[in-house]
Parts: sequence; C-alpha cells; structure tokens
Amino acid sequence: MNALVWTAAGSLAAWLWLLLGQGFFWRTDLRLPPRREPEDWPYVCVVVPARDEAAVLPRSLPSLLAQDYPGRAEVFLVDDGSSDGTGELARGLAERHSGLPLTVGSPGEPPAGWTGKLWAVRHGIGLARARAPEYLLLTDADIAHAPDSLRELVSAARTGGFDLVSQMARLRVDSTWERLVVPAFVYFFAQLYPFRRIAVKGSRTAAAAGGCVLLRTDAAERARIPDAIRHAVIDDVALARAVKGSGGHIWLGLAEHVDSVRPYPRLHDLWRMVSRSAYAQLRHSPLLLVGTVLGLALVYLMPPVAFCVGLVAGSFGAAVAGGLAWLLMTVTYLPMLRYYRQPLLLAPLLPFTAFLYLLMTVDSAVQHYRGRGAAWKGRTYARPDAAPEQQ
Repeated sequence: MNALVWTAAGSLAAWLWLLLGQGFFWRTDLRLPPRREPEDWPYVCVVVPARDEAAVLPRSLPSLLAQDYPGRAEVFLVDDGSSDGTGELARGLAERHSGLPLTVGSPGEPPAGWTGKLWAVRHGIGLARARAPEYLLLTDADIAHAPDSLRELVSAARTGGFDLVSQMARLRVDSTWERLVVPAFVYFFAQLYPFRRIAVKGSRTAAAAGGCVLLRTDAAERARIPDAIRHAVIDDVALARAVKGSGGHIWLGLAEHVDSVRPYPRLHDLWRMVSRSAYAQLRHSPLLLVGTVLGLALVYLMPPVAFCVGLVAGSFGAAVAGGLAWLLMTVTYLPMLRYYRQPLLLAPLLPFTAFLYLLMTVDSAVQHYRGRGAAWKGRTYARPDAAPEQQ
C-alpha cells in the first residue's frame, strides 16, 4: 500500500506542476491578439489541398469564396488525385457562388520522400507564387471560415508583426464519441504545446494548427516551406518549427469562427484520426513510446485508481492524493468543455478518454511496425523516406 501512496503522491505532484508550470495550457481565453486594420491590404492567396473531399466541400469552400476581404485574394484548390469528383465539384461551387476567384490544380502523384498532402501544398504554393502574394492562407478542405476570417487574420499578423498566425479550428462535437474524444484532443495538444509559449520569441515551443495558417510568403521562402518538411506527417507542427527556427515570429490560439465540418461519428473514425500520426509525434522512438505510456498511466489513470483503491482498502493517504490529483485534472479540463459547449459532467471522465488515447498511441506504433505507417486520404507512409502507396 505504501507503493500506491507514493505513486498517487507522484501523480498529485505532476498535476500541481501541470497546473502552474506548463504555460497555463488549460486556459482557453487565447484568441486572436489585439489588431487594427492596415492602411493597405496585402495580396493573399489561399491554398487548399483536397483529396476525396466532395462530402465536405459544399459546406466549406463557399465560405472561402465569400470572404469579406478589402484587398486582393484568390483561392487555389489542389485536387490531389481524387476519385469522387472533388475538382469538378469545386468548379461548380465557384460558378454558383460569387466571390473570390478559384483556380483548381492537380499535382500528379507525389514522388518518393513526399507525403501526399505536402506535395499538394507545394503545388498550390507554386501556383500562388506566380501572383507574388504577400501572404499565403493554408487551410484544409473541411474548414469553414466566417466571412471576416481572412480580414481578421491579416490584421492580427500585420499588427503583431507575426510571420505565421494560426487558429485551431473548432472541431465538430455532435456525436457521443466526438463529445468524449474531441475536446480532450485539443486539451492534450495544448498540454504538449502551450499556446502562450509559442508566441514568445526565443522559446523552443512551436506549433500550428494545419486547418488555418496565415503565412508570410517571404517567411515561407526563408524556411524553405514546404520542401524542408516534405517528410512530415504532422505537417502543421513541422511547419511552425521550420518558420520559428528560421527566425520567424509565430502565434497560435483557439478560433471562434473557424470550424471543421468533418464528421467523426464513430469511435473508429476518431481512432484513425489519432493513430495515423501518434507514433510519428514520438519520432518513432520505442523509448518515447514507453515513456508516454507510463506517463499517461501515472498522470491520468493513477488518480482514479488510487482514489478508489484507497477508499476500499482504507488507505487514507492514497485516497486523498489520488482524489486531489483527479480533482485538479477535472478542474483543468472544465475550460475546454466550456469552450466546446459540452456538459461539465464529462470532466471526471477524462481518465477514460486518456486511456483511449493510450491505446490509440500503442496501436499507432503497432501499425508502424507492421509496415502500415502513417496515412493521409488512402496513402500510407511506412517510413519517412518511403514512397507513398495507393490503397
């Protein structure tokens, strides 16, 4: 029982540190920084990589075409070998919806050493550079933007002198599994990459949210984007690291009017979303995998176990330490549930969700060693230097 008490105490100590020493990651009040509209509005090109996105484009692409932007802007959608008529649908939507001009391109099959999405982004950036824009807006095909989204992003970038401004789109939380898993996904991401540290010049923390990234063109050229990150599976984090590593000033926060319309109705859908890249996040390191599993067990699983076992076995120390750690975990999760407008009663269930993420991470490693590797839209990447295979 002494081992249980000490382990519970270690978990409590970890939560006290997370509460106060991890950049206040649990706070959700970080929105676009103070901004003012520029006197001259820069030219912006929007790049949208799309592969088999016909199901979501009718709810997302019209929002880009309808941007209320005072300057020049146009949209480049890159149809990356779709089999569902994505390109034709995009052209039809542009004809029916007036607004920003749309160009649909096709990059062909990615060569060895490129992940499919980044190859599509490269093609889109290549098309855009012929227009010599000052900024690029990199956004996914499932992201719907409020009419003033581009205007607000440019204002924030110009006012704050940022080379990269990114907003984490609000993901869908309609199904039972989405309510259980999605807010925790953003919570865990913020714990790994505290948003407040990202904007600090000289800090090592760098991350972005790939669904909404406004990037200065000269910063992209300085960081050799996307060529420098062509192997990346988690391309948004790699992008931010490359820009910040080349001297760029970056910012990441939560969005209010940028939303993902992609549904994840089943646990299987969410499982694939997480497991496709979880082991890549650990740099395919068995040691980091073991450390992550042990860390998740200590920080998230031990508190409820110590609390319940301590109560049953009459160990006051284990019950108190485990209960306090569970309470801190619950309290830090409440702001994220409020942000997603979810019932606060879900907060005590975070250990169960963390256990699911633990299993997803292990499954990601298993798939890697089976040769499946990470995947994007039907393409799998067994190794960083492997050529993509069609499924």
